[in-house]
Amino acid sequence: MSQRQVLQVFEQYQKARTQFVQMVAELATRPQNIETLQNAGVMSLLRPLLLDVVPTIQQTAALALGRLANYNDDLAEAVVKGDILPQLVYSLAEQNRFYKKAAAFVLRAVGKHSPQLAQAIVDCGALDTLVICLEDFDPGVKEAAAWALGYIARHNAELSQAVVDAGAVPLLVLCIQEPEIALKRIAASALSDISKHSPELAQTVVDAGAIAHLAQMILNPDSKLKRQVLSALSQIAKHSVDLAEMVVEAEIFPVVLTCLKDKDEYVKKNASTLIREIAKHTPELSQLIVNAGGVAAVIDCIGSCKGNIRLPGIMMLGYVAAHSENLAMAVIISKGVPQLSVCLSEEPEDHIKAAAAWALGQIGRHTPEHARAVAVTNTLPVLLSLYMSTESSEDLQVKSKKAIKNILQKCTYLPALEPFLYDAPPNILKHVVGQFSKVLFPWIFRYTSAESGQLSTTY
Repeated sequence: MSQRQVLQVFEQYQKARTQFVQMVAELATRPQNIETLQNAGVMSLLRPLLLDVVPTIQQTAALALGRLANYNDDLAEAVVKGDILPQLVYSLAEQNRFYKKAAAFVLRAVGKHSPQLAQAIVDCGALDTLVICLEDFDPGVKEAAAWALGYIARHNAELSQAVVDAGAVPLLVLCIQEPEIALKRIAASALSDISKHSPELAQTVVDAGAIAHLAQMILNPDSKLKRQVLSALSQIAKHSVDLAEMVVEAEIFPVVLTCLKDKDEYVKKNASTLIREIAKHTPELSQLIVNAGGVAAVIDCIGSCKGNIRLPGIMMLGYVAAHSENLAMAVIISKGVPQLSVCLSEEPEDHIKAAAAWALGQIGRHTPEHARAVAVTNTLPVLLSLYMSTESSEDLQVKSKKAIKNILQKCTYLPALEPFLYDAPPNILKHVVGQFSKVLFPWIFRYTSAESGQLSTTY
């Protein structure tokens, strides 16, 4: 055989390997092919190709593995059991940018499924290498690494702490300052995933200077970036008064209110969530939101959307109203009660109805004036029917009963109470009769000073 013929054998072998990995990568994009590929032993065939002498074969083999592992946790488990991870981690530090992106994709695809699989990635030393990739010159490599780190961190506080300990946070904060929109999105998402687990982890993100840079991007025209920015700020603000105040001090009001009118539904939802997480902490923070026009803006937002997009706004109104009489009155003046009543009647999902019932209870529990504002919207019969319905979830029944009790104990508007005399069960009826007695027969309630000198009410 001539030299040409000998080399031709190797060329054919290389061509066959290339065709094989390209075809597997293509087949792995279609869910109907996954089981057949798995049964054919594709994992064990792809593994040696990760160390192929031809770079394009290595990269395509890694891409195929990532697509397979992304499909379900069984295939991701096969990547771990096949000792493929150490190979990927080693190559991640040594190879070119195309391979780095593909290898980081595999790590993300494996780590997303469960804390156990994410822990396997940590155990093979991948975090240090992924953090190094955050400093890569190529924005695509940074994006792939940030994505993988975020998917690991999102599972629990221990994994998130491991990402922090590897030094990822300061580099992720640098990534959100890069010009590439896709990189900004993924880095903001990773910071959100790290922040959500505990006040300490959120404080780590704050200490790296993240809040100021995130706040500057609230008005970015890219909707997907705004989603992640608002989510990250929410995950920071939710933990404590101090962290919420730090978010507020970044001057997010009133600019964040413009996001409640965004055309993207998830921008609306995340903006409402951010406002809710701030409002829940103290009356002072709720008052700041009221002064900025936040209550009226949230009520308009609830009216412009449906379903789960409404939920954080509904809860925000409840948190504001719970703090004090004046804040509850601010919700009433802004026409919050009719909007919550609409949600209670129209929403098909029980958990949204339950949130609306809770919020109405928080508004009506303060004074007779507050209770009347709720009662005149014909909300009480709806709450009663939800409480008595066998189709209502247990949570909806509990919250409806509590809301009825809160409102009835302050309500002196008799026309709203009259239907309860005929329809209410005994445990509700006693509160109704008590209110009628207070209004119609106030003279039978006499106030007397007990021997202790304390004021008491006797019948």
